[in-house]
Amino acid sequence: MNRKFYEVSDKVFSFFIKLLSFISVLLLGFIIIFIIKEAFIVFKEVPLYKFVFLKGWKPTSTPFKLGIFPMVLGSIYVSMFSLIFALPIGLGAAILLSCIINKRIKNIIGIVIDLLAGIPSVIYGFFGLLVIVKYFEVSFNFPSGESVLAASILLSIMVLPYIISTCEESMEKALNNYKESSKSLGVSKWHMIRYLIIPSSKRAIISAIILAFSRAMGETMAVMMVIGNTPILPRLLSKAQTIPSLIALEMGGAQIDSMHYHGLFAAGLVLMIILFIINTLFYYLKRGFID
Repeated sequence: MNRKFYEVSDKVFSFFIKLLSFISVLLLGFIIIFIIKEAFIVFKEVPLYKFVFLKGWKPTSTPFKLGIFPMVLGSIYVSMFSLIFALPIGLGAAILLSCIINKRIKNIIGIVIDLLAGIPSVIYGFFGLLVIVKYFEVSFNFPSGESVLAASILLSIMVLPYIISTCEESMEKALNNYKESSKSLGVSKWHMIRYLIIPSSKRAIISAIILAFSRAMGETMAVMMVIGNTPILPRLLSKAQTIPSLIALEMGGAQIDSMHYHGLFAAGLVLMIILFIINTLFYYLKRGFID
């Protein structure tokens, strides 16, 4: 009786898991189809390559002009610089947590890192606006502290928890594998970290890069508050605009079924394509690098 009950319950549980997974994939498919449907109207008027590689965003003028090249570059620039700032700090913190400090202090720091991941992006935006932007204006006499650099610094703080948590777990497993044998051979801790633990964590490090870059590319509110939202070609110390901030700023004022409205959906589709291409490249890099 108990055996039959457990068999039936296992089958029911398996069915619900499969059903929920199918619903999740179905919802994602519907979202992608809806975005493509709304964006396709723009591509009838403006070819995709022109939409992506031309400058000039004037969707309400006559004739309209739809080019998001500055926003594409702005999204990539901000994400790349944030990763450059965050990756060394995140790897160092992961090494510290997994290999150096004791478990009690590690638990305390882990709570702080989890809190960083849970802070709403608008709070980060306020911090960036009142601290980072203000610091640039006061200390360096910038006419405006809103810039690609300010957004990159803010984003680097936001993606740190993802880098640390992804790398720290892998490094801790590697430490458990090599700790006793390294001690018995008289290998120093720093030699073990450099030549054994970090190489063993290559997969986790690349996964952390992919996760952090995707998170940075999709960030909206915090970046929108500190980057200046100017649709020009980005430079490190000048204002710029990203695709998510463009959509967030203008979607509320776009008339339904207008070219402006469909152009914003097209911009969202381009962002999805860029993320898909970058994640695919990282995936094959990960396979080639590790294999």
